[in-house]
Amino acid sequence: MRIEKLKKIVWEANLRLYNSGLVILTWGNVSGFHREEGLVAIKPSGVAYEKLKPEDIVLVDLEGNIVGGYLNPSSDTPIHLELYRAFPRIAGIAHTHSPFATAFAQAEKEIPCLGTTHADAFRTAVPVTRPLSSEEVTRNYEQNTGKSIVERFNQLDPLLTPGVLVARHGPFTWGLSPGEAVTNSLILEKVAEMAWRTLCLQQDCSPLHEYLIDKHHRRMHGPGAYYGQRRRRPDE
Repeated sequence: MRIEKLKKIVWEANLRLYNSGLVILTWGNVSGFHREEGLVAIKPSGVAYEKLKPEDIVLVDLEGNIVGGYLNPSSDTPIHLELYRAFPRIAGIAHTHSPFATAFAQAEKEIPCLGTTHADAFRTAVPVTRPLSSEEVTRNYEQNTGKSIVERFNQLDPLLTPGVLVARHGPFTWGLSPGEAVTNSLILEKVAEMAWRTLCLQQDCSPLHEYLIDKHHRRMHGPGAYYGQRRRRPDE
């Protein structure tokens, strides 16, 4: 993939995030990672989505050095870089302050897997990070936020659980592409809303049985997946 193509893909993903209603004003961002080149394309900081152009997308290396573009990258860039370094299979990250997912993050509560809609996309509860210390906030705040996400995923597979709630902040999602990261943001917000409504009806609602979580996740993902259409040869 050429770098200019990646910038266009990231631009389109940012516009999709904005048009979905998950972000307002300049809240949120999407990035994409070209692993062969070692370059990240990311939304510029503070630029309104409706004014964003493909050429505005900023290129940085994994050390955070700007190597392409004329604007400052998102202030969340160090978080994205930490995740790309730690999760070797992902190639896109999205960040929002969508209301229901952010409510769980602000309450420092994970989103429990209460139904099959959640299990289709997230193999576990959507985890929440620990709060950062005063020193972590004062020194390298964004980088330490990224490190706290990586720390939280010490025992989790980031492709089976493609999202996290940063305590008191908001959700981050990721995927194999910028577009997939945005899709996971859409799903995360909807399952957060469903969980909130369910818990309003029944505060002690128990998580979905493990065998049902496993069934629904496996039918959507992995070598045995059978949801959707498989590709057929033209002569079939």
